[in-house]
Amino acid sequence: MQVLLVALSLVTGCGRSDAPREQVAPKAATDFFVIPLGGKPVRLQLAVKAREMERGLMERRDLKPDEGMIFVYPGPQQMSFWMRNTPTPLDIGFFSADGVLKEIHQLHPFDETPVRSRSDGLKFAVELNQRWFVTNGVKPGAKLDLQALAAALKARGIEPWEYGLR
Repeated sequence: MQVLLVALSLVTGCGRSDAPREQVAPKAATDFFVIPLGGKPVRLQLAVKAREMERGLMERRDLKPDEGMIFVYPGPQQMSFWMRNTPTPLDIGFFSADGVLKEIHQLHPFDETPVRSRSDGLKFAVELNQRWFVTNGVKPGAKLDLQALAAALKARGIEPWEYGLR
């Protein structure tokens, strides 16, 4: 999966130094984190850095039923995704900054037609195997566990506050 319109405004500057940092090796971009979605646990890889977002789930055929990827943006925006070099049929859920599921769309293998969100106030996108949302009864209005997402970012060595999370 490749992001067409990535409007990344990368946060730079000094990190917070008011607390001592643990010397823990950050986890890799390929690690999965359990992040509940609509109360259902899913194992998600994080796409936060530009290269991770561009690569997405391209060429992946190995997703288990409750695995996927979450794209984390620094601020609310409209989103657009396509399926270049992506053989696995997917669903994508678009979430607001407060973690509320706003839209669900189907994505078809190798289809390069952009799938654009209707809303421009979106901050997270979650790709899962096609029909995951229907099968699990997760509908617009469901919540993404932002505390679990913040913990996953921290485990990756990324400060959650840079993405508006605590």
